[in-house]
Amino acid sequence: MSSKDSLNGMQEPHILGVAESGVHYAAGDQGAAAALAAAQLSPRYRELNLARLQEQGMLTHDGGRSGVAEDFRIIKRPLLRQARASGSDAVRHGNLIVVTSAMPGEGKTYCAVNLAMSIAMEMDITVLLVDADVARPSVLKVLGLAPEPGLMDVLLDPQLAMADVILKTNVANLSILPAGRSNRHATELLASRAMSRLLAEIASRYADRIVVFDSPPLLITSEAHALVGQMGQVVMVVEAETTTQHAVKEALRQIEACEHIHLIYNKTKSFPGNEYYGYGNYD
Repeated sequence: MSSKDSLNGMQEPHILGVAESGVHYAAGDQGAAAALAAAQLSPRYRELNLARLQEQGMLTHDGGRSGVAEDFRIIKRPLLRQARASGSDAVRHGNLIVVTSAMPGEGKTYCAVNLAMSIAMEMDITVLLVDADVARPSVLKVLGLAPEPGLMDVLLDPQLAMADVILKTNVANLSILPAGRSNRHATELLASRAMSRLLAEIASRYADRIVVFDSPPLLITSEAHALVGQMGQVVMVVEAETTTQHAVKEALRQIEACEHIHLIYNKTKSFPGNEYYGYGNYD
């Protein structure tokens, strides 16, 4: 889906070239090591099996040279540029980035986790990865962790602070906010004033924090619309050669009020046997 015809007249996203090799990321300096040592003392600390994640094709800080690492270096750069914009170029809640898709199975959770991992490799940024797919939470499962209290619990219990449910990890600069318990009023909770206050706090409390949300699919649940409308940037994952043109157009129509929409063409073939991510902006 790289032609104007595929969007029936909508402006064509500009696809950036994607390199095939990655770079090696160091584990961090003494300050990061000290912060990690302190985090390990917390009851909210969880150890991620990085070797297992790497075997599953996920990006890790010690994974060496890989196409995935390079792909997400390219993908994250314009997102970080808008998140850090100031003055007349400032994007409201630009550091709140939601990753979604039109339909299930397009790879949004995979992209959200890898995006968060890649951003966590930046020298001066901390990342909070939020599992906001409250109907079918997948982030903890992908990371090999058991379900825990999280976002829904904070929204339901005014006495529960976000710090009580955020998980620290052995990835320097990366924390996780689980989805928490399921609730039949999830859409109303995500659209509530409590959620708006929570997002405002998350966006403004730490100047160096980027928040990546794994959202439900746009065409399946109503929770996605309640969430996307409150984000500064939207990343929509499109599975190449699988997602229909109609689904892409309808999903984009539903979020057309969002000013900053980015597209990731997932599982695109560059050469036979090699997969990579195409990336572009949708205006």
